Amino acid sequence: MAEGGDSNGARALKPEEKARLGILALPTFALAFGITIVSTYLGEVTRRYTHDTEIIGAIIGGEGIMALWVPMIFGTWSDRAQTRLGGRLPFVIAGAVPAAVAMALIGFLHTLGTVALVTAVFFAFYFVAYEPYRAMYPDLVGDDDVAGRAQSSQAIARGFGTGCALLGGGLLLSVWRPLPFFFAGIVLVTAVSAFVWLAVRSGIGKRQRKRTDGQAQEHSSHLAAIAQVARGIAGLVRCHPALRAYFFANALWEMALAALKAFIILYLTIGLHYKLSTSSLIIGGVAVIILIGAGVSGKLGDRFGHIRVVRIAVILYGLGYLVPIFTTSRIAIGAAVPFIALGGGTLMTLAYALLMPLMPEDEHGALTGYYSMSRGVGIVLGPVLAGILVEVTKGSLFKSTHGFAAMWIVCAAAAFASLFFLAWLRRSSEDRQALERQ
Repeated sequence: MAEGGDSNGARALKPEEKARLGILALPTFALAFGITIVSTYLGEVTRRYTHDTEIIGAIIGGEGIMALWVPMIFGTWSDRAQTRLGGRLPFVIAGAVPAAVAMALIGFLHTLGTVALVTAVFFAFYFVAYEPYRAMYPDLVGDDDVAGRAQSSQAIARGFGTGCALLGGGLLLSVWRPLPFFFAGIVLVTAVSAFVWLAVRSGIGKRQRKRTDGQAQEHSSHLAAIAQVARGIAGLVRCHPALRAYFFANALWEMALAALKAFIILYLTIGLHYKLSTSSLIIGGVAVIILIGAGVSGKLGDRFGHIRVVRIAVILYGLGYLVPIFTTSRIAIGAAVPFIALGGGTLMTLAYALLMPLMPEDEHGALTGYYSMSRGVGIVLGPVLAGILVEVTKGSLFKSTHGFAAMWIVCAAAAFASLFFLAWLRRSSEDRQALERQ
């Protein structure tokens, strides 16, 4: 496959590859379920203590703050760790259990400060588990010509977890405030326990790309190793414009999604006056379309090229976001929803697949951390900028929706801006391929 993700053909997955992908999908479902419950319904919880959307956006944007540094540390550490369970699984366990406990506690808290603190703890341990886990994909699915379908299987699991959270979270919240967060904690512990058992039983937990630099990393401190890898990645980024372009493009995609997740429930309940249960059903229906996009886009990306498919999806994504800026017509917004959902499903599937061909063999964990750093930038900026715009426009431009329609400006601007960096990524990838052929 071409560096940027283009391919003219796609071979069939082997039975053992399908089995691996099925096992790998378990934590994706649970982690997506948990992070969606927190990032989508935390706004409804915090509104009991504050109506300042800037503060709400900052608390939800804490996910991005953690993504800026936790993934690099633990992704790099997992590259070098050697245990009886392999290098990745101990981090999955060490992160998932505290994350589940913190998430389960959120609904029982009664002050804004404790909610913010426990939410930050959840986000931190989420990335402790998620980054080493995600690095298992390039470890176990190394062929570029199946990368899109590998990510498609993960995106389906992620979309299913996201859809279940969006559909059920509001219903659970309407029954009892702690229920969705407590239930998500149980789901996370159960799914990760099953994953660890299956991974150990099948032996895939110990499968990890070996470092080839000949350095005795076990004799050096983890901090020194992390610093060394950080310098190495900085060098890679300086030498490869494609990595720089990818960083900004992915950050913008995450910025759009984070702004949407942070305020979509408040937009529907306060801006459009839907009941919480009805809003959850609407969003659950959208999640079905996201699943369709996730399932189809992986195969399309492997067949026609990842960058080509992503570019079309981003254009449709951005056009869909424009509609709610100019109208509150439910018919018009309903017509725009499939564009947003299909575009979002495609980006969920192929964003990481674009990075996989750029990864050096021995730096999967570290560059997975790089991926999450780019996500972190977007996750911080999306809720914060949307929260500021909502606050500024609630008494003027978007008075009819109490300002919440302003979030669509952030989403649309991020989507269209990413097209510039996507074009840069394609050019950089093509230039690199031309040099390699010489």
